[in-house]
Amino acid sequence: QVQLVESGGGLVQAGGSLTLSCAASGRTYMIHTMAWYRQSPGKEREWVAEIISGSNANYRDSVQGRFTISRNIAKNTVSLRMNNLKPEDSAVYYCAAKSPGVTSYNFWGQGTQVTVSS
Repeated sequence: QVQLVESGGGLVQAGGSLTLSCAASGRTYMIHTMAWYRQSPGKEREWVAEIISGSNANYRDSVQGRFTISRNIAKNTVSLRMNNLKPEDSAVYYCAAKSPGVTSYNFWGQGTQVTVSS
């Protein structure tokens, strides 16, 4: 199996920046796509960004232009650089990974809290 561990969350003022990191271990050869999701209290978990293999990235509209996802395949890490943060970005952020040919993400981290104060 694959283990994912996130780090880098914290408290930041609106307009500030944070970088989240996720380290994968275990059977990392099973990973094809990695992503970040987030969940706020009382809301469904939502997809934020994904990176396919090493460079093909996609973003939800509300973070496009502010967030950047990157991946180091050799080090089995994925990062999310978040700029110009807004209070509505506050959430628990989860790292996720999925194997080739799998529709749903099948590996998840434990989450890291991001709080943006106004």
